[in-house]
Amino acid sequence: MARSLKKGPYVHPKLLKKIAARKPGEGAPIKTWARSSTITPEMVGFTFAVHNGRDFISVRVVENMVGHKLGEFSPTRKFVRHGGKAKG
Repeated sequence: MARSLKKGPYVHPKLLKKIAARKPGEGAPIKTWARSSTITPEMVGFTFAVHNGRDFISVRVVENMVGHKLGEFSPTRKFVRHGGKAKG
């Protein structure tokens, strides 16, 4: 279910503060645990280190990602192939 238009997109306040203090493409990635934050147009060009529960996945934000959540680009599960013959 989508968030109310009246409320607007959810972006973690601390994440907004970190973005305002930098220029796009500058320095190390911005570390964040806020996977539920929506990607806004101000985030385009930044690189985020999004936590997936185990380690940080580097995510470079481009225009097509606007409106999606940061967590969508940092998978939490690792696919370990289905059964069958072992390739060798």
